[in-house]
Amino acid sequence: MPGASLAEAELTAQERRDAAALMRVNHCGEICAQALYQGQALASQNEGLKQALGEAAREEADHLAWSEQRIAELGGRTSLLNPLWYAGSLAIGFAAGKAGDAWNLGFLQETERQVEAHLQRHLDRLAPRDAKTRAVVEVMQCDEACHARTAESLGARELPSFVKAAMRAAARVMTSLSYRI
Repeated sequence: MPGASLAEAELTAQERRDAAALMRVNHCGEICAQALYQGQALASQNEGLKQALGEAAREEADHLAWSEQRIAELGGRTSLLNPLWYAGSLAIGFAAGKAGDAWNLGFLQETERQVEAHLQRHLDRLAPRDAKTRAVVEVMQCDEACHARTAESLGARELPSFVKAAMRAAARVMTSLSYRI
């Protein structure tokens, strides 16, 4: 786990609650990532793409475990809405996969780009001295950028602006609710 060897910072109660809530959002995002990749792989006939999705899912499984561990260390809890997010993400991933490989990869690429930006906003919000949480989020951010580049190298098609905007809007709903519930 990134940051495992770092000392726990002395955080205020509010900083701990905020960090735990941000990590809850990240955990929820990793639940969604697992479902998206599974749905995309189920719908794809391309074995190479299925393999790339499986590799990304394995890395996202690490992120899921790290997020859950960090939430526990901060005294928080995971989102009660995770089953809902999982089911919706599985359906969205399946639909993306049915659109064809180039669109499927484009969806993956755009998802990872948006997650990378989302993680930057979390880094901006975390207490500067919370090195343990920062270490986890920084590694996750780097991995997400790598997944986006992989999708691009495999032939991702650029999604239309309205699709990207819809993805951002859906992410705002999910992150806002998961931060609290």
